[in-house]
Amino acid sequence: MLKKIPLHTQIIIGLVLGLVFGLVIIKGEISPDFTINYIKPIGTIFINALKMIAVPLVLASLIVGVSNLGDISKLSRIGGKTIATYICTTVIAISSGLLLVNIFQPGKNLPEETRDNLMAQFDEDVGSKTSQAERFQEQSPLKPLQDIVPENVFQAAADNASMLQVVFFAILVGIALLQIPKSKSAPVIAFFDGLNEVVIKIVGFIMIIAPYGVFALMASLIVEIAGDNPGSALELLLALLKYSLVVVGGLLFLILAIYPSVLKLFTKVRYLDFFKAIRPAQLLAFSTSSSSATLPVTMRQVEKEIGVSEEVSSFVLPLGATVNMDGTSLYQGVAAVFIAQALGMDLTLAQQLTIVLTATLASIGTAGVPGAGLIMLIIILESIGVPSAGIALIIAPDRILDMFRTVVNVTGDATVCTVVASTEGELPEGLIRKSNPLTSVDEEDSKETKSTKQKITTGERN
Repeated sequence: MLKKIPLHTQIIIGLVLGLVFGLVIIKGEISPDFTINYIKPIGTIFINALKMIAVPLVLASLIVGVSNLGDISKLSRIGGKTIATYICTTVIAISSGLLLVNIFQPGKNLPEETRDNLMAQFDEDVGSKTSQAERFQEQSPLKPLQDIVPENVFQAAADNASMLQVVFFAILVGIALLQIPKSKSAPVIAFFDGLNEVVIKIVGFIMIIAPYGVFALMASLIVEIAGDNPGSALELLLALLKYSLVVVGGLLFLILAIYPSVLKLFTKVRYLDFFKAIRPAQLLAFSTSSSSATLPVTMRQVEKEIGVSEEVSSFVLPLGATVNMDGTSLYQGVAAVFIAQALGMDLTLAQQLTIVLTATLASIGTAGVPGAGLIMLIIILESIGVPSAGIALIIAPDRILDMFRTVVNVTGDATVCTVVASTEGELPEGLIRKSNPLTSVDEEDSKETKSTKQKITTGERN
């Protein structure tokens, strides 16, 4: 029966049922022990499985993609376009957030008593985040550049937070394969090409449990937010509802206005088709709050459903999952001004421009994992002279907002990837296929994809 339902629909059902289950547990005052001990682990297994294949997927696909470019000048051209576009979308995202938060001013009406209670309740959490931010600030300005080069590639591959180091190593290997005789490089490329196909097949296996994993993640999230006092979560969310609506409104503005405009300017892809194609990746991003964990599915959807060549997607998307954080950047801009408003501080134009610059640079150093944005937010607050302890004001709804902004991060990655592919002529005409997104990849799909890659390689584009 389930096989007849498209997997993206199954994921939506899992999200809804998880939400309902969590609310029933809370409203019925049922002990959360069963949910935490027996349901949450299913979600954890699902996330771990996605993270498990993230590094081998990036390593294999990027090595094959770079080596298949056949020309280092093409690599530098694609890299330049990718980074420039990512920076532009990030600046637009931050500016949009600052515009909205200055118009609606959600922090002006926050009751002083609520503010004091929140600051006291989350003082310990604020301290841990602040200490991490202080360590970051004490680093050399060139530390981010230094961190790109791994001292041990195997250690970097064992940590998903070091994905940029894996990307760097894979690009080096790909470039080296371009520089050695084909008789020597062919077996290595064939090995990684085979490994890439194996990992993609594993992604298909993992997605079988996606609806159950999403259900478990949502159910456990709702129960954990409530904690020992079911009403506490609701009270905190209501107190910060206006702030949350501004953040969500800004994120929707990016998805419904900015990204469609970018696609219309640089590609022939209809945004409705684009949205349908990446919907499974968006749903997973929402449930996992991790662009890195969603990366394998994002790559699969962009290649299989949009038609982007593997050599472009394998370079642009891993890089985007590491350095492109449009949703997180918008949130940081809104949160910084909201905290200043709540504390009775008026930010000057220069301070808000500092937010744009700092948030843009901080997005490069933000890991694609849940909660990393809070650490970078402290750095932004310190740069404009706002007490970093103010993040206590926005911790309550942060976990839920993290889910929304991760959707935007993933959508931005896919948008830029599509744009770069289009400008490189790597996007075939009539690319949106009529199949349901995230259906199982059969042998016919595999043959079709290989045929498309061969045409792209030989210059025979549709």
